[in-house]
Amino acid sequence: MEITGIISAIVVGLIIGALGRLVVPGKQHLPIWLTLLLGIVAAFVGGFLANLISSMWWWVLIVQVLVAAVIVYLADGMYARKPGGAA
Repeated sequence: MEITGIISAIVVGLIIGALGRLVVPGKQHLPIWLTLLLGIVAAFVGGFLANLISSMWWWVLIVQVLVAAVIVYLADGMYARKPGGAA
């Protein structure tokens, strides 16, 4: 992966994190910075998984958003149970 691909994945990851947060129903307890960081991780993981099947841009985007939603949902569950997490 070239540097432009990495930078693109980071920018897309920020958007993916926000979309993943919107897809998860209910109130999230995660701070926005953590959601965006998880979105960057989801962009890399989702992009890798989607490219195993097809490299069509819309397919990659759908998989990235779904991966972000799952990661945000799981992280929110862990963050909410943490004593210092959220009210």
